[in-house]
Amino acid sequence: MSDICPRCGLPKELCVCETIAKETQRIKVYLERKKFGKISTMVEGINMKEIGIKSLAKSLKSKLACGGTVKDGRIELQGDHKIRVKKELIHSGFAPDTIDLE
Repeated sequence: MSDICPRCGLPKELCVCETIAKETQRIKVYLERKKFGKISTMVEGINMKEIGIKSLAKSLKSKLACGGTVKDGRIELQGDHKIRVKKELIHSGFAPDTIDLE
């Protein structure tokens, strides 16, 4: 017998909790100047408890061909990838109107 999700009550194979969480997030994408004048793209506002932020960061890093990390609940990507990050987040299921570019 399959396991039941405690949040939505559906079997784990049919669980829609992450899909619902992706639609309700308020995500902010902005640039930050780091040490030695390097530019980094910051993605902030993703709830770590509802969405696998490490797997999302790994997918963004591979699709954007850049380095990065997850620190303090935000994704830091090396380089200026603001526009491309928004496209990739929309492609992975986040709502376009919930992603703010600054």
